[in-house]
Amino acid sequence: MMAVSAMAAPPRAAALHVESMGEGAPLVLLHGFALHGGLFAPLLPWLARSHRVHVVDLPGHGHSRDVRAATLGDMVDAVHANVAAMAPGATVLGWSFGGQVALEWARRHPDAVSRLVLVCTTPSFATREGWPCAMDADTLRRFGDELRVAYRLTLQRFLTLQVQGSDAGRATLAQLRARLFERGEPDPQSLDCTMRMLIDTDLRTGVAQVRCPTRVVAGTGDALAPAAAGAWLADALPHADLRLIEGAAHVPFLSHATAFADAVQGFTDGR
Repeated sequence: MMAVSAMAAPPRAAALHVESMGEGAPLVLLHGFALHGGLFAPLLPWLARSHRVHVVDLPGHGHSRDVRAATLGDMVDAVHANVAAMAPGATVLGWSFGGQVALEWARRHPDAVSRLVLVCTTPSFATREGWPCAMDADTLRRFGDELRVAYRLTLQRFLTLQVQGSDAGRATLAQLRARLFERGEPDPQSLDCTMRMLIDTDLRTGVAQVRCPTRVVAGTGDALAPAAAGAWLADALPHADLRLIEGAAHVPFLSHATAFADAVQGFTDGR
């Protein structure tokens, strides 16, 4: 008699670290390169008053250090697998690289994302043909090379770039440095993969497929995701508008907290 083997269960997605708090409509927060969800701590007291907030540590970062993602698609797959069921039809706030993850999530899974807030986000962090409003691609590649040699020092320099152009740069840099390794050191291999994503990703051809209402928030002094990139997104996305924060660089929710709250409150509530 022939033995019948049991059908293997599909592999389960590796578990991301997700912290949830508050009551109300779901709101997902996605952080930027080399950091973690703890950076959003100053926002939580007021966001959690009207939302069920889900703060994600992306693969390779923070408490999700051991989760691997080789591509932006892998990042999106991991977030969708871990968050979509607990936050159906969520508003997604993505900052910096987290905004690129949010854009791709909304494009690939439109039923999972009802609204987007893109904070200091760009379709391409690197300059390329027809795209001057970004960092020089060779500069980003040098950062990638230096990460492999001395990633702690290189990350500290990368933080300095994030506050360059802000009228509150020194205080913001102190906050970033205090939180950088608050959840342990990121996985060096994951840093390398994510830096390659920063260099290689160009989302310009796909943004027109993102149909949900979107609020783009940009700092007028941002050197990593210039305000011109935010303006381009607001124009290219079918249902988007733009809020500029004067005097802010790449981290307006820390450097210009009141102006940032004014820019996103109401929109996240569907108003």
